[in-house]
Amino acid sequence: MPYRTMDTLELARFLGLDVRKVERMAQRGEIPCQKVGGKLRFNQAELTEWMQQRMSTMSHNHLADFDAGITAHREADPEELVITPMLRAESINIALAARTRNSILKELVALAEKTELVYDPAELLEALTSREELCSTAMEGGLAIPHPRRPLPYTLGDSVLVIAKTPQGIGYGGPDGKLTDLFFMTCSQDDRHHLHILARLCRLLNDSDLAENIRQAENPQQVIELMKTREAEVLNR
Repeated sequence: MPYRTMDTLELARFLGLDVRKVERMAQRGEIPCQKVGGKLRFNQAELTEWMQQRMSTMSHNHLADFDAGITAHREADPEELVITPMLRAESINIALAARTRNSILKELVALAEKTELVYDPAELLEALTSREELCSTAMEGGLAIPHPRRPLPYTLGDSVLVIAKTPQGIGYGGPDGKLTDLFFMTCSQDDRHHLHILARLCRLLNDSDLAENIRQAENPQQVIELMKTREAEVLNR
């Protein structure tokens, strides 16, 4: 549904925001929109890009509202585990040897291939590289969430999550100027699930010790248990 549009009410529900706040944001040019017949319309493809860029800076409460909004939009169970079903030991590496952005992305794709859910690794690598060239997916605190700009419905058998840690961080464009050593690469088959995964990941990492605990993990299974525990924790709040 890359060209679908939403009206103000639909978008407010999707973002977990008040309708009047969405209208003010649109009027100030803070959110991409067009006026059609005097009414605001929001293109889903443009919104996907906008939301991906904003999620890493959202507050914990806003992330929770956004998570709930996407859950409702997908008509999913409010207690749905989004990250836990994607966790696989074979797609986790706590000692990634790569030392450059390009080599990191290649290694992340290689890990994704081990899930046997990636049909076209070359296309996935190209999509990840293009996204990083547009704008780094690095966040503060040595974290990055590499992901394609758009879902890849014909490249994947299902959504994929890769977690990797480098012994020494690399320059990845973090907004705080710090080296990046912890990577969460994800890709999905549709817009809504793609955004839900990103929102839930940001929510798990926001205002918690999860990243530092993962840095101390000694094997992939420990990483999986940390992620599962944290997701259950945020759902129970």
